[in-house]
Amino acid sequence: MSKKEEINKADQLKTRYSDEELEEFRQLILKKLDKAHRDLKMLTEAYTNTDEHGTDDTSPTFKVLEEGYQVMSKEENSRLAARISKYIQNLENALIRIENKTYGICRVTGKLISRERLRSVPHATLSIEAKLQQK
Repeated sequence: MSKKEEINKADQLKTRYSDEELEEFRQLILKKLDKAHRDLKMLTEAYTNTDEHGTDDTSPTFKVLEEGYQVMSKEENSRLAARISKYIQNLENALIRIENKTYGICRVTGKLISRERLRSVPHATLSIEAKLQQK
C-alpha cells in the first residue's frame, strides 16, 4: 500500500482533522484570502477609476467605441469583483469552521472531505461523493 493510500485510509477512520492539520489548512486559506483581497482591490479600482485617459481629442467615432468598451469592461470587472467577494466570504467562513474544529467535515455525509479536495478548494463544505449526488 502506498503512503498516499495509507493516509487516505487513516483519514476515513477519523472524524475530524487534528489541530496541526487544521493549522496547515488555516495557513493555506490565509494565503488565498490575502491574494483575493489584493485582486478585489485591483478590480474595484479598475471599475471605479475616473482618472482615465480621455478621448476628447480623437474622432467622434472612436470616442463612441471607446466609451462602449469602457462600459463593458467596467461591467465585467464589477461581476468579477462580486465573484471574488463571494469567494472571500466563503474563505472567511472556512476559517470560522477551523476555529470551531468542524472544518473538512462534509455537511451532507458527515465524513471527512479528502485533503486533496481541501487543498484544491479550501472552502469546500461537500465531499466529492456528496457533490456528485447533487447532479
